[in-house]
Amino acid sequence: MLIGFIITNICFLGVAFVTNEDNAEQLLSGYNTMSKKEQESFDLKNYLIFFKKFFINLAIYSSLIFITSYLVFEESTASMIYFFSILIPFPYMIYKGNKFKVKKQ
Repeated sequence: MLIGFIITNICFLGVAFVTNEDNAEQLLSGYNTMSKKEQESFDLKNYLIFFKKFFINLAIYSSLIFITSYLVFEESTASMIYFFSILIPFPYMIYKGNKFKVKKQ
């Protein structure tokens, strides 16, 4: 369980630090399927700032939640709590991420 926890957080931090404007066209789901015109109207720079903060915070807070729950509960309960601490923030990311699209006029 601890190895999975460490690998997951390394992946979150890797996603946060590897994704940038140069490789966003290949790595960002949704952005890579947009037309060139839609990509030009998308506020990629500010989205990547949000994206990086989101994944760093996800790694930090889910780690704190896991460590706390691992000390208090059984390993299986701690793993379920960790799973939900990762899953719950993603609807927020989707909602906030949609705000970086420029509205069509």
